[in-house]
Amino acid sequence: MDWKTTIAESNANLDTFRGLAPETAKGFTALHHAAMADGALDVKTKELIALGIGIAKQCIDCIGFHVIAAKKAGATREDITETISVAIMMGGGPSYMYGSKALEAYDQLG
Repeated sequence: MDWKTTIAESNANLDTFRGLAPETAKGFTALHHAAMADGALDVKTKELIALGIGIAKQCIDCIGFHVIAAKKAGATREDITETISVAIMMGGGPSYMYGSKALEAYDQLG
């Protein structure tokens, strides 16, 4: 999978939606910023949690976006690997398949 192309296509689709439903997009963005702000948990931990949920829910776009954000927050390949392991424990075989995609994304993105 070419993760840079996947993320670019996702961003284009999101831009289209933002143009059609700006208030919904603003609401989601506000929720995202509030949930991911530094607090009792740091941003890196929150991004790894979000990545694990993206893997368990089988959301390719979520995996890509949260891998990028986790790396930006200082996540290492080892952090990603352990997150994948927890997602597999929670989500079984499908998480194993999507987890391997997350590791591929880590190697290709930012």
